[in-house]
Amino acid sequence: MNTLLEVRSGPAYYACRANILDTLEAKLSKGNISKVLIIHGEKSWKAAQPFFPSLINIETAFFTYSGECSDSEIERVRKAALQLGVDAIIGIGGGKLLDLAKSAGNSIHKDIILIPTLASTCAAWTPLSVIYDNDGSYVRYDIHERSAWMLLIEPGILLDSPIAYLRAGIGDTLAKWYEGNALVEKLATKSVCIELAHIAARQCQEVLLTYGEEALEDLKKGKWTDALKHVIETNIVTSGLVGGFGDQFLRIAGAHSIHNGMTSITQTHHLLHGEKVAYGILVQLMLEGKFSEIQHLLPLYKSLKLPMTLSDIGLKIEDRAELQQIAAISVQEGEGIHLLFPDISQEKVTAAMENLEILTNHASKSMN
Repeated sequence: MNTLLEVRSGPAYYACRANILDTLEAKLSKGNISKVLIIHGEKSWKAAQPFFPSLINIETAFFTYSGECSDSEIERVRKAALQLGVDAIIGIGGGKLLDLAKSAGNSIHKDIILIPTLASTCAAWTPLSVIYDNDGSYVRYDIHERSAWMLLIEPGILLDSPIAYLRAGIGDTLAKWYEGNALVEKLATKSVCIELAHIAARQCQEVLLTYGEEALEDLKKGKWTDALKHVIETNIVTSGLVGGFGDQFLRIAGAHSIHNGMTSITQTHHLLHGEKVAYGILVQLMLEGKFSEIQHLLPLYKSLKLPMTLSDIGLKIEDRAELQQIAAISVQEGEGIHLLFPDISQEKVTAAMENLEILTNHASKSMN
């Protein structure tokens, strides 16, 4: 592992409150922004439009994205922004769209304003973009020099978001502790920033174990409560602080590598990013030999409907070729899993998934 720690704490301005978007034009004008490109998806714009203000003195152009944060899509946005001569890019949507806005904005050195319509990842906070190909398979992640200028969360938008995405966000954010703590345990000393990241990672786990179920119920009822706000801000803010202050020392390890392998299998494409990561947590814990921690998590997974078994991710124990493919991609050179297990192999990951299946099926019978 590179020993150089690079800290990128997060957006220059953050707010989460009702009608925050009503302040957008004043903030843009104060920042000498007179022309913006607004990137959105069809669903995200439908969710945000009732809350989005008329920017009377700001020239606006709209861009509908294709659904993937891919190199070709980044180039398409970059060209549009340059041709229009915009001062800033506004991204409205879920994690992939926000990653697209960050990539495009950084490529042309323009300010970035992010308005999330989902609380499924920390994409709104982190100066990082996950890049996929046009078919949705993972390619790499890029770390940007510039963080977003503003992050504005309108509660009314998120209250209308699908429950599945908040559930996936919980899965993704739980990994901040299980991956981050496993990496920190290997460090002989910890700097102040790594200590802060470690504290944030622990906070992720504690908040989600405490409020996760309640928050999902509140979202189902359309109620903005303290529990729901705690979980949403944990998924976006606290989660983002882990990688922001901890950099490579707490960012990703085994769970995300398993996720990356899963993106190559068509049968798992019904799962959201955080759902794949949640399954990856269990595989990582199996590789670590932390069986009691798996037993501790399974009741929460069951109540939140996070994937625990192969059938949950669309596979069977007999699908050995698919399991081997997931394993092979998860241990490719450069994958974070090597930070935890230098001697990891495809065979060990395949065995971990098979043994996890035995453990979870046995546990599921006792929970029924």
